[in-house]
Amino acid sequence: MLLTVLASSRLNAQTANAASASVVSDARVKELQDLHWGMFICWSFSTFSGKEWTPGVTNVDFFRAKDCDTDQWVKTAKDAGMGYILFLTKHHDGFCLWDTQTTDRKVAKAPLGRDVLAEVKKSCDKYGLKLAWYFSESEWAWPGGDPLKVSRTGKNPEMKKAQLKELLTRYGPIEYIWFDHAAGEGGLSHAETVQWVKQFQPDCFVGFNSGTQEGTDIRLGERGHPAALSDTKGASHIKDSAGNHYRLAEFTYPIEPKHKGGAQWFYSLPEHDNLCLPAENIYADYLGAVKYGNIFSLDVGPDYNGRLRTIDVQTLHQVGEMIRNHAPIPPPPAANPAK
Repeated sequence: MLLTVLASSRLNAQTANAASASVVSDARVKELQDLHWGMFICWSFSTFSGKEWTPGVTNVDFFRAKDCDTDQWVKTAKDAGMGYILFLTKHHDGFCLWDTQTTDRKVAKAPLGRDVLAEVKKSCDKYGLKLAWYFSESEWAWPGGDPLKVSRTGKNPEMKKAQLKELLTRYGPIEYIWFDHAAGEGGLSHAETVQWVKQFQPDCFVGFNSGTQEGTDIRLGERGHPAALSDTKGASHIKDSAGNHYRLAEFTYPIEPKHKGGAQWFYSLPEHDNLCLPAENIYADYLGAVKYGNIFSLDVGPDYNGRLRTIDVQTLHQVGEMIRNHAPIPPPPAANPAK
């Protein structure tokens, strides 16, 4: 109860001071850095398609999960020494993992029939973890888009704003938003998107995985690695990745190594259930994140039943033990198979 009251107070204070807040404070930078690493959870249509991108789905029943265990996700993260959950709220297919009022293309209308984001939030509060989100800026089904030509993006700025407002006002304080620009900006520029987010939660960090970086305060490193803010290789896909407006850097990659067939950011296929990066590799990057003051978001995809794979739970438990025991730095691997 106390955590809920404090969280509510912080959110109210952020909203009241939105007009005067221009940049996140040094104290907020330190708060986020001290979280060190978190679990990036990708669960959507692509979980059931076995493909990274899943265009053309018109029936939400395609998301056929009938259960999910957010406590298992968050407890696993807690046991691994993680400080936050980075949750996929919506991919390019437009399927919303919260009970949005903007569309029926949502998990509450699918067989599961629940607000998964609300359950993630409840589990985070239970285990003392913070919450961040992934959000696709655009959708194939928006005006001008084409699900048969995934490079053709749609635009619907008012829908984008309405969805972000729901997310920013209904689920408590958010540490940062990982905006995916792969399907375009959705008709609302990055500068306008930052301004829209900050008016509701000025302490929320905002980052884009590509495209213009005006106004951003966190540098996102998709398939990245530990790196100082001055190291442009830490986020090579961003044109001005060494820009002096960044306050800190994040990097992320999947727990599954590259393989043939199936997705990698989402649950892949049952035949890949024993494919996982070595705990030593993950621990080495955790140490790198701490060294450079980064945050490290390790992507782990729940399966068809909304549970993490056994091998993921075991591997993350190993990493947690290494962290708690201050294990020595492992020898560098020849190559990180996730990249």
